[in-house]
Amino acid sequence: MNLKNQLESHLTSIVRDRDPYLATAGHFFVQEYIRQQFAQWGSVEIHTFRVGSKTCQNLILNLPSQPESEKRDLPPILIGAHYDAVPGTPGADDNATGIAVLLELARMFASVPTKYPLQLVAFDMEEYGLLGSTEYAAYLKQEQQPLRLMISLEMLGYCDPTPGSQSYPSPLKYFYPNCGDFIALIGNWRTIRDLICISRSIRKVGVPSQWLPVPNRGLIVRQTRQSDHAPFWDAGYPAIMVTDTAFMRNPNYHKPSDTIDTLDLDFLTGVCQGLESGIRHL
Repeated sequence: MNLKNQLESHLTSIVRDRDPYLATAGHFFVQEYIRQQFAQWGSVEIHTFRVGSKTCQNLILNLPSQPESEKRDLPPILIGAHYDAVPGTPGADDNATGIAVLLELARMFASVPTKYPLQLVAFDMEEYGLLGSTEYAAYLKQEQQPLRLMISLEMLGYCDPTPGSQSYPSPLKYFYPNCGDFIALIGNWRTIRDLICISRSIRKVGVPSQWLPVPNRGLIVRQTRQSDHAPFWDAGYPAIMVTDTAFMRNPNYHKPSDTIDTLDLDFLTGVCQGLESGIRHL
């Protein structure tokens, strides 16, 4: 199967009501699907945490670096995406696209390792306040685990080339295009070189890409904090969000209309290819 078909196949399994409280069967199905996909490439770790009386799960796949890098004991790159969705939406863009790309990156990097060891994490409970990533970032901090970089995959498949289709928090509209046909990379100051490197790789495969470094953990422009990278910023890690900018472009955000047929699968495929290339160049 080619990459586009693989991504579409993942989306078909993931896109369904999967709120952790109100669609528990769908949530469990998607959790098991991710676990089975990860399990093809290694043993799957479960990071459990509690929210009230509810037990929640982050699913983790660790992939080794290239054999020649192993002796250097390099810190891992963490690539994460959340698998829960808000009640009443099938969550195709938010965030089945992120999980689909995460699963394909697992396949690619298991087949041909990178210079850095990788940790691929499917986060739970993002829609309830970034709870899964907050718990996991705190756990890594407590274990004094360094990270080369954290990359959050947050809505990757909606593209609209119509002029005026892209909005921004002010004053960014003066610096960025008004067509929603690009993928955005948003990082803290420490990631500027990585933002440039990954953005360049995405552009090389033919997908427009824009990047934005933000100071002070994104607290000045709050919209830059609305995904699983934010707890890693708060914990002092270098972290990037990769996004189609969500509600600033996609009219189906958090609605029942967030379905597969609204996505641009060629755009999503290009984003996945560009990310693979960019991560290999870090």
